Amino acid sequence: MSTTRETVFQITPKTDAVSPEERAALLANPGFGRVFSDHMAVVTYTEGKGWHTPQILPRQPLVLDPAASVLHYAQEIFEGMKAYRAPNGDAQLFRPDANARRFRKSAERMAMAEVPEELFLDAVNQLVKIDAGWIPDPEVGTLYLRPFMIATEAALGVKPASEYKFIVIACAAGEYFSKDAGPVSVWVEERTVRASRGGTGEAKCGGNYAASLTAQQEAKEHGCHQVLFLDAAERKWIEEMGGMNIMAVLDDGTLQTPPLEGTILPGITRDSLLTLARDKGLTVKEEPYAIDQLYADAKSGRLRELFACGTAAVVTPIGTLKSAEGTHVINGQTGDVTADLRKTLCDIQFGRAPDPHGWVHKVG
Repeated sequence: MSTTRETVFQITPKTDAVSPEERAALLANPGFGRVFSDHMAVVTYTEGKGWHTPQILPRQPLVLDPAASVLHYAQEIFEGMKAYRAPNGDAQLFRPDANARRFRKSAERMAMAEVPEELFLDAVNQLVKIDAGWIPDPEVGTLYLRPFMIATEAALGVKPASEYKFIVIACAAGEYFSKDAGPVSVWVEERTVRASRGGTGEAKCGGNYAASLTAQQEAKEHGCHQVLFLDAAERKWIEEMGGMNIMAVLDDGTLQTPPLEGTILPGITRDSLLTLARDKGLTVKEEPYAIDQLYADAKSGRLRELFACGTAAVVTPIGTLKSAEGTHVINGQTGDVTADLRKTLCDIQFGRAPDPHGWVHKVG
């Protein structure tokens, strides 16, 4: 199959699609990850044949052999991205080429067939085109896109699979955290870890998230919205949250975030915010930050703001950190730098402001 940008998808429209009236009611308050669009993109890989049979199908259950490799050896990767409703009503994507590149890197780490970037972009574009009516109004949210790949070969030998499915689904998405919640509280996990050097921390694979769930449960038990992991070797350095990167704003105007050294997912929102911060004249440091130093900086006032960032949550202020030793207050309200960076990023994503970096891609 050709992997040029002119990939032809066979389209099978959903015959019993949700009515416009019912869809409008669902889009009024979609929440996150519950209200799915009508269709999905599906492409098949077979060893010796490559990627073939690109299709847009009605969203439906998958048929898998019980010996499918994904069920036994977790050969699975995914991406998170969004389609936005521009002021003129058009649909647009934000840095989809970066998602395509990261998807290929994740596939390489998990010994999976690599999806050509052009094919990845075509699948996303075609799905958004046919399901553009599921993009909420800008004041409500976005259409969250979930490209993923699973190993489908029926074989119990421990080896890279020879067959895969690349699939893209979509759901209408409101706020990841409630707007009324204010700055979120975060549990500092000191026992379990998310990733270690040489592991899969920089790949976007389901196993990383599964490994974070016990800590997420613990966070909930302590009244926290999210969890922050420390490094695996010393339990000293802050690394990444359950599904987001983390950034600190210091009193001298420095924006600091942990460096990418193999254990942290290279977030596209993270990279975008660092670029925008530099545009605004902030000093950006990608340097290790010890949790004890963070606590001391919070107490002294040197740490002015702390926030989480990622595709789903965008930019979310962190008000408190909790751990076994107690509670550390960062900021009771959204800080000025946090608010400004969020607004600048969202204005570009929704087409309300110029796009100096060429990040926005029109769907068409």
